[in-house]
Amino acid sequence: MSLTIIFDMDGTLFQTDKILELSLEDTFNYLRSSNLWDKKTPIEVYREIMGVPLPVVWNTLLPNHSIEIRTKANELFHEKLIDNINMGKGALYPNTEEVLSYLKNNNHPIFIASNGQTEYLNAIVKYYKLDKWITETFSIQQIPSQNKTDLVNTILKKYKVVKGVVIGDRLSDINAAKSNGLISVGCNFDFAQEDELSQADEIIDDLLHVKGIVDALSAPTSY
Repeated sequence: MSLTIIFDMDGTLFQTDKILELSLEDTFNYLRSSNLWDKKTPIEVYREIMGVPLPVVWNTLLPNHSIEIRTKANELFHEKLIDNINMGKGALYPNTEEVLSYLKNNNHPIFIASNGQTEYLNAIVKYYKLDKWITETFSIQQIPSQNKTDLVNTILKKYKVVKGVVIGDRLSDINAAKSNGLISVGCNFDFAQEDELSQADEIIDDLLHVKGIVDALSAPTSY
């Protein structure tokens, strides 16, 4: 039976860091021009919470603002993110295409489970032509609970997954794996935090290491 591979997107396959600051700065420039913000752009705060659902992001970045302003900021932020993706300002992590191709060629179904919005994820998939490897991309927008554990469970149910691995850089990915009886692989990349990664079954510093982990887990006597 083949091993299903579920990847996070931001900070795992896609180097969000390359477009994050640009897009966030544009968003807060808008807030400044509208007299809704008078401080520096909270880029470091965003880095610390990267990977949480979007309502948590804007509640954290704009704690004293109305829901309407948070919604407007989120909409503008995503417009800027997508613009920057389409202008080629982002990038996949090194070896992403090689690893996805290897997994696909070895008959491992590949999925994305992300806290990102649908249009944003689709922009990445389209620009980098990831759909030649990925079976389906799932956004947290599809889940009323806004919980990645539930999002991963949706994949398991829809595709009748029995054995699988969740690969991501944050605790939500690790918890989603464990809560669904899957193996967790933590990516020690840009947004990763040591205390969170320590809870993963495996930790990698390069996506190439996924190949060896998957091969070992796919052996007849493993898992």
